[in-house]
Amino acid sequence: MKNIDKVYSFSKIEEKILNLWQEKDVFKVEKLPKKYKKDYLVFLPPPNITGTLHMGHALNATMQDILVRFKRLKRFRTLWIPGLDHAGIATNRVVEKELLKEGKTRFDLGKEEFLKRVWQWKEKYGNIILDQLKRLGASFDQSKTVFTMDENYSLTVKTAFFHYFKKGMIFKKEKVVNWCPQCQTSLSDLEIEYTEEKENLYYIRYPLSKEIGFITVATTRPETMLGDTAVAVNPKDKRYRQLVGKKVVLPLAQREIPIIEDFAIDINFGTGAVKITPGHDPLDYEISLRHQLPLLKVIDEKGKICPPAPLKYQGLEVLRARKVILDDLQEKMLLEKTEEILHNVPRCERCKNKIEFLPSLQWFLSMEKLKEQAMKVVLQGKIKFVPKRFEKIYFDWLKKAKDWCISRQIWWGHKIPLEGEEDVLDTWFSSALWPLGTLGWPKTKKNLKKLPSDVLATGRDIINLWVARMIFSSLELVKKIPFKYVLIHPTVLTKEGKRMSKSLGIGIDPLVLIKKYGADAVRFGLIWQIKKRQDIRFSEEHLRMAQKFCNKIWNAARFVLLKIQEEEEKEKISLVQKEKSKKLHKKIIKDFKKYISLVEKNLEAFDFGKSAELIYHFFWHRFCDLYLEKYKKLPKTKENKEFLLELFRKILIFLHPFLPFITEALYQELPFSKKKESIAIEDWPTF
Repeated sequence: MKNIDKVYSFSKIEEKILNLWQEKDVFKVEKLPKKYKKDYLVFLPPPNITGTLHMGHALNATMQDILVRFKRLKRFRTLWIPGLDHAGIATNRVVEKELLKEGKTRFDLGKEEFLKRVWQWKEKYGNIILDQLKRLGASFDQSKTVFTMDENYSLTVKTAFFHYFKKGMIFKKEKVVNWCPQCQTSLSDLEIEYTEEKENLYYIRYPLSKEIGFITVATTRPETMLGDTAVAVNPKDKRYRQLVGKKVVLPLAQREIPIIEDFAIDINFGTGAVKITPGHDPLDYEISLRHQLPLLKVIDEKGKICPPAPLKYQGLEVLRARKVILDDLQEKMLLEKTEEILHNVPRCERCKNKIEFLPSLQWFLSMEKLKEQAMKVVLQGKIKFVPKRFEKIYFDWLKKAKDWCISRQIWWGHKIPLEGEEDVLDTWFSSALWPLGTLGWPKTKKNLKKLPSDVLATGRDIINLWVARMIFSSLELVKKIPFKYVLIHPTVLTKEGKRMSKSLGIGIDPLVLIKKYGADAVRFGLIWQIKKRQDIRFSEEHLRMAQKFCNKIWNAARFVLLKIQEEEEKEKISLVQKEKSKKLHKKIIKDFKKYISLVEKNLEAFDFGKSAELIYHFFWHRFCDLYLEKYKKLPKTKENKEFLLELFRKILIFLHPFLPFITEALYQELPFSKKKESIAIEDWPTF
């Protein structure tokens, strides 16, 4: 019988085990024994084809993998479906950046040639993150991989679009939208981020039309005043009661506009009087609908002043126009004062440039019916958020959700399936169909019987972007909830509590950690740090602890192998010694059953940190420190050796969901009877 290597070398065994799993197609659902009757379905949140593994991916994938491996050992027909998202705007930008290195733009190439470049990018880099997740030990069924631009998935998108369109829920209309002058496309409200920045607040005097005097308004964007159609005050503001209904002359444009009142106006902002520019502010647009105000567009898609603004300002970029306008106001003694404030500035989530709000003819999906359905199933408990507190984010957005702008003015993506349309659909429109598209709907409907999936594990930042949209899409299109649980994983922060960022030099590459400590140690060290589902302040000390744990497991396996190879004692074993052996075996079985039950209970409750602590404590303290130390004094009988070997086999299975590589390696090395081709398809330990 061969010996196990003296030193635990994770780099040596992990590559070997990855090859074993791949060669034997261990995770292919069709290969699971027929006795596995119950289904356990999980969808991998599809990473972008522009992405690489980060700590959030590593944590989320580890949590999912622990659940999937645990359920597979419990004889569930586990299907963990992986896939990739085409990531419309993000991929468009990445390929455009590559072109800039050649001194070209997408317009130099033309649409057809540009799309060829995108597909080349996808073929070269698209699968990187899935390969990296496999390196972490993710046991998804690779044969089921789905890409959101696959032919079958495209059919899913078209079918959904026409479903909504025929019901009048998708419509085309000119409305004020979020526009990125850099990406040259519209964006939904969830694709912009607000950053608190120092900006100037300008106090501008608007002269009254037919009497002496003026009303002073405060604004951070004086350039938009060229499109003003009213000045508004709050009905409760007594300071302006006598001015409501009168008119002012719009400075620089010399147009008369009314003074109106609306409860949306914040009495405490600036002077309490604000300019209303319906074409370039979402709140102003809503106010204009209530008061039937005209909609003027004075900033175009390139971020320049356009007609019907006065000729003097036309063609100027926004910031240049602002300077000229302020100079003109100063000259006319209409600029009362300027003060510095902290202000939330809207920026494109992708390119970080400032957003313009402007009128545009776009496609929208009506949210009224959809959001009611989505709220109802969570209120009824049909879908549960874990931790429950994240329901608030979900409900807060849905209650206020407006019609969703689903058209994008880029080239990469699902083209709007109507004649004469060149725009593509928002990436999140197709991502919202993930539970349906991955199961082959509408081409095949039999797989829909598998819905709802058991759990969706994801981050809090896409509860509204993705989770809510999957819920209402599935309810509307197939009348089923897409999943039972939404598991929100903690955010992995730096040790100091800051958000990790590779661009700021405070990000950590999980692959670097895997090379340093091994995949098992990275997995276990990450999971260990989940405490009552709070965010993780990441520290490598936990990975070092996990690596020592792996060494302990390895050395225990060497001890077991040594003991079962010892010659049996020839002398007759006394009844006292036999009883001592039985007593020790009963004690470890009792302990083991207790810890198995506790781990099962905590995994079912998605408490990964507690589960990791339990298996660590059982193995190190109950099995090694107590049982193995006492085992050394037991007689070397065949029964004792067989018990030890079988016990260790079950312990390896117990550890496997958390530490898949080392447990598989030892399972393959030790002389277990009736060994299966992989520990991954063994049976969860019972007694």
